[in-house]
Amino acid sequence: MNILESMKMAGKTLLSNKLRSALTMLGIVIGNASVIAMIGVGEGGQKFVNKQLESLGPNVLFIIPGNRETQRISTKVPKNLVLEDAEAIASEVPTVAGVAPELNGRYVVNYRNRNTNVNIIGTTPSFPKVRDFETAKGRFFTDIDMKRNNQVTVLGANLAQRLFGSNNPIGQQLRIKNASFQIIGVLEAKGSSLGSDYDEAAVVPITTSANRLVGKNSPYGIALDYIVASARDSNSVDAAEFQMTNLLRLRHKIISEDDFTIRTQKDALQTVGQITGALTIMLAAVAGISLFVGGIGIMNIMLVSVTERTQEIGLRKAIGANQQDILSQFIIEAIILSAAGGIIGTAIGVSGIMLVSTLTPLKAGISPVAIAVAVGVSGGIGLFFGVVPARRAAKLDPIVALRSA
Repeated sequence: MNILESMKMAGKTLLSNKLRSALTMLGIVIGNASVIAMIGVGEGGQKFVNKQLESLGPNVLFIIPGNRETQRISTKVPKNLVLEDAEAIASEVPTVAGVAPELNGRYVVNYRNRNTNVNIIGTTPSFPKVRDFETAKGRFFTDIDMKRNNQVTVLGANLAQRLFGSNNPIGQQLRIKNASFQIIGVLEAKGSSLGSDYDEAAVVPITTSANRLVGKNSPYGIALDYIVASARDSNSVDAAEFQMTNLLRLRHKIISEDDFTIRTQKDALQTVGQITGALTIMLAAVAGISLFVGGIGIMNIMLVSVTERTQEIGLRKAIGANQQDILSQFIIEAIILSAAGGIIGTAIGVSGIMLVSTLTPLKAGISPVAIAVAVGVSGGIGLFFGVVPARRAAKLDPIVALRSA
């Protein structure tokens, strides 16, 4: 008996038991759909986080107070980074294109009868360039505003909309912690980034923030929450990190362990990639269990089929079919079940990915490799779990089979 004839007979047998065949394929369908969807969603999550990191600014480096050990065991952030450190980096590190120190705090903002509690960011005029922001209305504050401690502010897009609606906020006065500030600009909307939403914040000169809002909290100058530096290009990031480390070690008179930490965008992307990659593998492994369960279902149904078709097997052997023919027949049936389930599951998985991409911010990707692996594994599972019932059918004695029927 040739393969084509065996496939025709297998198809007729499976179609004669449509409900049982469909239920047998169900485990494979669910397994394939789950594997493809989970890998696609995992890739979408990785792209989303990468986009969030890239939105922080081009080639950025973050300098954070305290070393990694201090940050791990202590909830209190040390005050060992000051404004003079940021100014020294800007003037003495040649591979740095801009530096934007930040001094943050949450305060109540009042405009007429509207009150809201928002993040107030004290920074320098380099902020828009370093953090890749544009001013939609008005202007950003200047070095003169900083030197004079001018009480001026630039609002995030959402905050301006919430306080002023469709009215133009430029030139209006609002109160931040009982101090009056003039609105000189509104930033373009950019969206939240890793939990920080600058659209809901107000930006003020860092000197004004230190003198009017936060107060002097370090004997060495204006203490900072962190410093953001932008390297001249992507090839200068490592050199900028090295030069800033040496400069800060000299300024802080460090002879042993650093009292600061420098983190690059590349480090963050690598860490996120490792985390999301591990999560994707875990999700795919959990989904893959469904494929294994589906394979066991195929084996169970095929064993039942062997028992039910004992008379057929005996009759075929009696008229000349050999063990190889019977073995091929049952293996082909198992492969058809698993392959058909794999194709249907792939269609469902791809549809699920497209639905997630449409309804959520996760731009889940359709991975051809995941589809090929899922379909190949499902076909292999059908072959593997179909061997046992096929061998059992092939070894039946024709006389015993006919008698027991």
